[in-house]
Amino acid sequence: MNNEPARVLMVCLGNICRSPMAEGIFRKLAKDYGLTVEVDSAGTSDWHAGEMPDRRAIATARRHGIDISGHRARPFSRADFDRFDFIFVMDRDNLHEVTRQARNEADRKKVFMLTEALSPQRPVSVPDPWFDDALFEPVFQQIQAASEAWLKKWIAHPEMMNTNRYSHD
Repeated sequence: MNNEPARVLMVCLGNICRSPMAEGIFRKLAKDYGLTVEVDSAGTSDWHAGEMPDRRAIATARRHGIDISGHRARPFSRADFDRFDFIFVMDRDNLHEVTRQARNEADRKKVFMLTEALSPQRPVSVPDPWFDDALFEPVFQQIQAASEAWLKKWIAHPEMMNTNRYSHD
């Protein structure tokens, strides 16, 4: 197995709610499992570039012992295909936007719906909680469950973690 850490990018629309929470959750869970993983996040839009995460995302993460307040939003770029082994998107719109920027099949093979590890045949979207305060906690729980599923797959099949040999099937 390659000793390089797996490099993971979480992607949502604005990079202020779902993907910063996913970045923090994945980083914490990987550490808890003893895995070395580099995690970042980005948005498919540049609407919030340079901004902190939404205050509700910060508060939700904080309630679970995760500090995402130092994060600053940034847009996804084609260069991210070179920097990351796995690109986890939160919904089908994000999936479309990221795969549209893929330069080749190797780039496309790096892109997964985050929930694909929970339900490979029918991954569901992680809803955007921005419009509804009550969604932040359920979204956190959904992201945590999906992140845990990916990490458990990597523990069971360490070769997947560094070679991206996971199949979308």
